[in-house]
Amino acid sequence: MTKGDKLLVVLVVILSFTAMGYIRRQAFSKNGIYISVQVAGEEVKRIILDSKLVGTRIPIQSKYGYNLIELGDNSIRVIEADCPDKIDVKKGPISRIGETIVCLPNRMVIEIKGIEEDTEMDIINR
Repeated sequence: MTKGDKLLVVLVVILSFTAMGYIRRQAFSKNGIYISVQVAGEEVKRIILDSKLVGTRIPIQSKYGYNLIELGDNSIRVIEADCPDKIDVKKGPISRIGETIVCLPNRMVIEIKGIEEDTEMDIINR
């Protein structure tokens, strides 16, 4: 291995750690996150996490079933479901971008996402 190869390896490692740090900081930032609730692949609710909404319960009723979600302090969880296995209720709260709660019998997915700069949203869009 020549000096140029060693230099290239060191530069790639430094670049990798820099990119990893940037991605980690963006992914785990608590600013600008929202919750997307989807039923059968279609978004039915968009909720911005806010400390004023702690304890708010939102029913999700569809032709596939019923789920009751509760907003916590920068988290969300399913507290009731009419599905037989209740895996979504057992999952517990989620709070980081990219985490999901899925209820397959009711075809519901709750996902935490980051806000895009050009998106306009209310606290709760219905």
